[in-house]
Amino acid sequence: MRIRSEVTRTPPATSADVVAHFGARLALETDCWDVRYTMTHDAQDFVLLDVRSAQLYAAGHVPGAANLPHAKIDASALAAYPKETLFVVYCAGPHCNGADKAALRLGRLGRPVKLMVGGVAGWKDEGFELEEGPGRGLRRDEAAG
Repeated sequence: MRIRSEVTRTPPATSADVVAHFGARLALETDCWDVRYTMTHDAQDFVLLDVRSAQLYAAGHVPGAANLPHAKIDASALAAYPKETLFVVYCAGPHCNGADKAALRLGRLGRPVKLMVGGVAGWKDEGFELEEGPGRGLRRDEAAG
């Protein structure tokens, strides 16, 4: 009788299931490195949205991010943006579900959205600097598309 380890007690997924799972995750998420690289090297094709309070945003946010607390996301707040505008949302980090709430609100409004995994904590873990200053809302000139 062969004893299975805790790792193999549950058999691994099939290749098709792995492709479906991780493909879906990448369609819903991006990471701090890719956001920073795009914002500093590529033509930015998304609006980065800090969904924390104005006070937390002012204390330190990702450079170039706009501030719109997740509870204030509604159709009127997004009216100036074409329907195809991709919003990349983040909050404090893995211990916070504000970005999930924001993504859900955006999805319910029919808007494309990705979550920046790690949030502010992930950004700092990568060694990237935060910017301080008062919050600013979404601006029409940021609209992608």
